[in-house]
Amino acid sequence: MAYATTNPYTGETLQTFPDATDNDVRQAISAAYEAFLAWRKTSFAERARVMTAAAEILRRDIDKYARLVTLEMGKLFSEAKAETILSAEIFEYYAKNAENLLKPEKLPVATPAEGEATLVHQPQGIVFAIEPWNFPYYQIARIIAPQLSAGNTVLLKHASNVPQCANIFQELMEEAGLPAGAFRNLYLARHHTEMLLNDPRVCGVALTGSEGAGAIVASTAGKALKKATMELGGADAFVVLDDADVEKSAKWAAFGRHWNAGQVCVSSKRLIVADAVYDRFVEVYKAEVAKFVAGDPMDSSTTLAPLSSQKAADDLKKQVEDAKKHGAVVEVIGAPVPEKGAFFQPLLMTNLHQDNEARHWEFFGPVTQLYRVKDEAEAIRIANDTPFGLGGSVFTKDTTRGVRVAEQIHTGMVYVNHPTMVKADLPFGGVARSGYGRELIGLGIKEFVNHKLIDVVDIDAPF
Repeated sequence: MAYATTNPYTGETLQTFPDATDNDVRQAISAAYEAFLAWRKTSFAERARVMTAAAEILRRDIDKYARLVTLEMGKLFSEAKAETILSAEIFEYYAKNAENLLKPEKLPVATPAEGEATLVHQPQGIVFAIEPWNFPYYQIARIIAPQLSAGNTVLLKHASNVPQCANIFQELMEEAGLPAGAFRNLYLARHHTEMLLNDPRVCGVALTGSEGAGAIVASTAGKALKKATMELGGADAFVVLDDADVEKSAKWAAFGRHWNAGQVCVSSKRLIVADAVYDRFVEVYKAEVAKFVAGDPMDSSTTLAPLSSQKAADDLKKQVEDAKKHGAVVEVIGAPVPEKGAFFQPLLMTNLHQDNEARHWEFFGPVTQLYRVKDEAEAIRIANDTPFGLGGSVFTKDTTRGVRVAEQIHTGMVYVNHPTMVKADLPFGGVARSGYGRELIGLGIKEFVNHKLIDVVDIDAPF
């Protein structure tokens, strides 16, 4: 596995990094566990001080951090800055809330003979984090902020195309005052995953990535009897009901599908539109998408970034060609994108009938699936006709109706009148082939802690 910084806008490889050796990994595990033995004893106030310092550094040096994201994976500079701030907000959330989220809980008991039962939440050791390239900082922050706040330590394997983003986050935590070894970035080879998960000092693994990677890592974790959380792919439905505000819905759809160049697990990938508003919605949607300007992601006038790599663009092109072979009809939207760089032309895909396999694929880039439905029931059926279950959206002027429809969509998250979004104080996670487990808020911080019962019982109480 080659860890390298390759600018997706210019195609230039700027720097390469060698894989970690087996000895590097062994030393990192030992250092992380030694750090854990001390860190677990620190107060919540001390942990909060480190989280707050990390947030302050990100805010202070926002341009430095954002430029590195744009350089390594091509994100618009404005979006890279927003991601940097979101990461700071996650650190601030746990600095403020971790102690309360993990406070001991008195349990109600049926009789006095059962004693005074308390549930305490204790850290367990080293958490192994495997993270993707599409949000290089946010993905790290949303695992290390809660886990470090809980008293665990973390070893990171980041995506091979964002090695400098991974490294600078280690430097960030060191500058914030985190003890040595408590968080370490490692340029791991594939066989190191099994090596880490078979070590008793590693308590579990948190992975965000593809279904394929998730299946391999979850299997390895299962054999080692280790806890795993899996945040995998998604094909979010964007349902537009017959009473929706068509103009606003179409504009949100264009944004929801194309932010981060469409490389988001919770992008609005499948537009499901009621027949009564379909024609006008598609007209406005295409006009909005046509406004995107592809170009240098550092230029403030650019609104459509390149994909993360030329390979990503080539793979998506092949996937579209395969969909066409299955009967999909593809329409180009907007002006041609630049030939130089890993750009991908926005496309609109229709004719995705029941027997078309492509309706069940995740297109990770600016490719929109479009469905015309006769009524609410058909919209819900198509929304659920997917192997994924991450996020989704319902657009309607009747929010009571929107909530009712949202309750029938089988995903981990549904938003009414907004594309699926990511925030520091909202949970994130899915069901079905989108994985299991949750990140952020109180759900995320409790994924890798021991929920221990302590019951003080009178020695003379009956059994």
